[in-house]
Amino acid sequence: MRLLSSAVAATLALATVAAYAGPSHTGGIQTSHAKGVKAPFDILHTKITKEDTTAVFHIAVSGKAGKSRPAKTGKLAGSSVFSYVWPTTMDPSAIGFEKGTGILAFAVTSHPDFDDTPLYDENGDGNLKNDGDLWHSHWVVLKPDEACGKDALKVVDIPEGSKPKLPKTWPGLPLLIDSPGYTPVFKGKTLEVRVPFDDIGVVSEAGFDGVTAALRVNASVHSPLLCVVDVFKVASGALTLPGKVGK
Repeated sequence: MRLLSSAVAATLALATVAAYAGPSHTGGIQTSHAKGVKAPFDILHTKITKEDTTAVFHIAVSGKAGKSRPAKTGKLAGSSVFSYVWPTTMDPSAIGFEKGTGILAFAVTSHPDFDDTPLYDENGDGNLKNDGDLWHSHWVVLKPDEACGKDALKVVDIPEGSKPKLPKTWPGLPLLIDSPGYTPVFKGKTLEVRVPFDDIGVVSEAGFDGVTAALRVNASVHSPLLCVVDVFKVASGALTLPGKVGK
C-alpha cells in the first residue's frame, strides 16, 4: 500500500489538531501527549481567560479529567493529595496573603484522608469534615524546600506562634492555603473553575502554567507539612509560566 506523501500527512495532522482544539481549546498553552503519564493527568491544554470580573481556569487532558483520585490510607500522616494546578506570577497579596511569600497557585485537589474546606459541605450530607475526597479548590503559596527533595516545592508552612496575613477563608491549617469554595466542573476531558475577583486587574497581566502532581503529608505531620513529591506533567515542560491570561 502506498504511503501518504509528507504534505498530505502534515495536512491531516493539522486537521486533527484543529478538530481537537475547537473553540474551548484555543490559546493558552498547547501541550503534546506524553507517554507514561496517566491519561487523567496528561495535560494537553491550559489557559486562563477573563469574563467581566471572573477568571476561568481551564485544563484539558487526554483522558477523563478527575477520574483518578488517591487511595484512602485511614490516617493523615503520609497521606496523598492529587492535584491540578495553575502556578501564576500573581503576588500572593492579590488573594490576601503576605506580599512576596512565594509562588501563588490555584489548585483543584482530592485527598480522602482529611478535609481542609471547613466552611463547605461538598457532599451535602450535613457533615463539614468528611468530603476531602471530592475535588475542591484552593489557593496555595509554594516555595522550594530541599527537605521535600531536590528542587521540590512545598506549600509554605506557617511557623508556630507567627501571625501572618491570611485570607478570610483560610481553613486553619498551619499553611499558606485558602479554601474559597469555588466549584470545579469536570466535563469529559476538561476541568474548569470560575473564580471571581474584586479587582480583575490583578489577573490581567499574569503569567501562568499548568501542572498535575501528587503531594504528600509529612509522615511526622511537621514542617514541611505538605510537599510536592511527584510531578506528573508540566504544561510548559519546565515551569516557565509562559501563558498569558486571555491569550
